[in-house]
Amino acid sequence: MSAHHSKSHWSNIAEAGTLFGLQFLRIIYQVFGRWLVSLFLLPTVAYFMLFRGQSRRASHAFLQAHYQQYPEYWAKKPTWFDSAKHFYVFAETVVDKLLSWFVKIDVNNFIIEHPERIDELMQDSRGQLIIGSHMGNLEYCRGFMHRYKDKHINILVHDKHSQNYNTIMQQLNPESRLNVFQVSEFDVPTMLIIKQKIDAGEWVFIAGDRSPLSGAERTVTVDFLGKKAQLPIGPYMLAKGLGCPVKLMFSYCDYLSNDKHQAKRVHFEVVPFVDKLVLARGDREAQIQAYAQQFSDALQAQCAKAPYQWFNFYDFWAD
Repeated sequence: MSAHHSKSHWSNIAEAGTLFGLQFLRIIYQVFGRWLVSLFLLPTVAYFMLFRGQSRRASHAFLQAHYQQYPEYWAKKPTWFDSAKHFYVFAETVVDKLLSWFVKIDVNNFIIEHPERIDELMQDSRGQLIIGSHMGNLEYCRGFMHRYKDKHINILVHDKHSQNYNTIMQQLNPESRLNVFQVSEFDVPTMLIIKQKIDAGEWVFIAGDRSPLSGAERTVTVDFLGKKAQLPIGPYMLAKGLGCPVKLMFSYCDYLSNDKHQAKRVHFEVVPFVDKLVLARGDREAQIQAYAQQFSDALQAQCAKAPYQWFNFYDFWAD
């Protein structure tokens, strides 16, 4: 009993500390504006460049792969300076993720690809499984969707710390209709909870581009930026179990615009995936692989436009 109590006690302290950090960030933002918040990010970038070798090498490998596939995007071959820029954009995104809870996102700053798809999605009362990625900033989707008060959004993550994040966000914005769920495996009780949410017309988000650390979930091999990569089969098995419509959602930001007077613009896109994912008996592995490849192609199309918005800082192409 006492061990459990002290554990919850420590988590409360950690949570209070994080909440303090967020409130501090909010005050800095309100008093001095975004520029000072951005200035605080430079030591973070320096830390990544100096002490996080694996992240630095992963960034460099990704940017080189992008250069091979899309040389027209680049004026010259990416260098370590481009990796520093990559980390800076990542840090900006983390700040945006936090600020998006108490700074209103101006809808006029959104560039929406295929707005008719959004209208169609909003008029659909069915629950939806939405596959996202670690590209760009899905918080913008949440900010954008905030106008539609009747949509409940559930995010499935493998990260143990997500419950703290959830509690903090509820405190910062009690109106939030966002729930973050830490899911270590899709066992029967978990599936039943998710199914209830879908049946109630809610949305469930899951990332399709990162295998859980446990490795319990199997992966399939896809082509990504001209090389073989492993993607999790979890999203497609989940889609099969839920029997609901599946969409892909992407959102990223123009941080590196040269026009200082231009408010940063948020690109937002919904990509239809499948109305109901069915796996016929027989060659299920090949069918799942085809779905994963479809996702990979859609993700690559986004990365093609904004390589600095790719935030998988580990060896993505390792077996």
